[in-house]
Amino acid sequence: QVQLVESGGGLVQPGGSLRLSCAGSGFSLDYYVIGWFRQAPGKDREGISCIVTNDGDILYADSVKGRFTTSRDNAKNSVYLQMNDLKPEDTGVYYCATERTCGGRWDGYWGQGVQVTVSS
Repeated sequence: QVQLVESGGGLVQPGGSLRLSCAGSGFSLDYYVIGWFRQAPGKDREGISCIVTNDGDILYADSVKGRFTTSRDNAKNSVYLQMNDLKPEDTGVYYCATERTCGGRWDGYWGQGVQVTVSS
């Protein structure tokens, strides 16, 4: 079965860290860029990062720049989102997705989403 499987969400205190994983199942992520998105209750979905390669072809939204880092491990067919210095406004459901380019429509594969809650 072709799918993206996410893991790593949870509850964390402000200032804490979490690492999300996004694994490809049934297909190779090698041929795709991988985007991370999040959606807070009552808000529109927000694109927060897009990774082409680990060698610098990575885009971040201003809201997470300097705190979040995304990387990919093609040998493990996985992409990661390291989230540091988390804030309550980072709370939401986080998704990974595939596309051919970071400027694409993001109508490829999507993960099931994981909940991230930042609260004291």
